[in-house]
Amino acid sequence: MTREVINVAAVEARVATPAAGAVVTFTGATRREHLGKAVLHLEYEAHEALAQKTLETLAREAVQKFGLSGVAIKHRLGRLEIGEVSVAIAVSSAHRAAAFEGCRWLIDTLKTRVPVFKKEYYADGSEPQWVGPDGKPVLVSPA
Repeated sequence: MTREVINVAAVEARVATPAAGAVVTFTGATRREHLGKAVLHLEYEAHEALAQKTLETLAREAVQKFGLSGVAIKHRLGRLEIGEVSVAIAVSSAHRAAAFEGCRWLIDTLKTRVPVFKKEYYADGSEPQWVGPDGKPVLVSPA
């Protein structure tokens, strides 16, 4: 978890080894439009200690499940402008199939298991909206 701009090359460098014939990287970036509405920016919040622990657990699971040589994951918190990288995942393995499968599993599983929450701010001035891991708005009851 970080509040700094993600250096994707540095994430990739953490998993590159002479034993790895494949390094696969996924980067997720803030997009300009969602569900037909123009997005100005996003804010990510998390229960940081739990999110970090869950990311570490996912990395270990991916190594075991796919036989990966290495896993590195960085997720941004705070305000992100359109086009900024919100998450970077790099995996390495001896062969490309395991690297592709492991990287896909990591991003899909991260979205459902890591307690990171996204709020979208819209150009039309409508109320900012919390968005769930499925990309759909989440109804949040006022406290």
